[in-house]
Amino acid sequence: MDLAPEVIDLIRRTADGFPWGPARRRYMADTVQTLGLGQRQAQQLFGWGRDTLRKALHERRTGLTCQDTSSRGRKPIEHHLPRLLEDIKDIVKDHVQTDPTFRTTRLYCRLSAPEVRRQLIARKGYSDEQLPSNQTLTTKLNALGFHLSRVRKCRPQKKCPKPTPSSPR
Repeated sequence: MDLAPEVIDLIRRTADGFPWGPARRRYMADTVQTLGLGQRQAQQLFGWGRDTLRKALHERRTGLTCQDTSSRGRKPIEHHLPRLLEDIKDIVKDHVQTDPTFRTTRLYCRLSAPEVRRQLIARKGYSDEQLPSNQTLTTKLNALGFHLSRVRKCRPQKKCPKPTPSSPR
């Protein structure tokens, strides 16, 4: 079947307007059935995945909506402890230092992840079982923009200058 490029573009934009899920698949199945296209033709014309089209046509044929699996997997710690990130910021804000050379906008934290963990337990009332591991706390601190590394106040000068080709040996 030959479709005008404007029609193909209209069908693509309309499908992109739907959120991912059953409504989008219903539109895709209706379009394929109405135009009398096969899965391969629809894939080539509209750029839709054949697995999605297969699921959409199956849903249309049976009348059942398939369950989406996008909400699977392990939830982040913020899902279980919604105030954790704010509490970490509150603890770390007094121990933050900028790059002494002012070449970057990085913030360096002088606390380690185990120390942040101890202060969360002591100052914020978390239990040891509630809090994630030190590795997870390190990841969250890095995601918040705090870099856990020692800040060099100054680099020691070398004792002898670097030799040049013209210097005597």
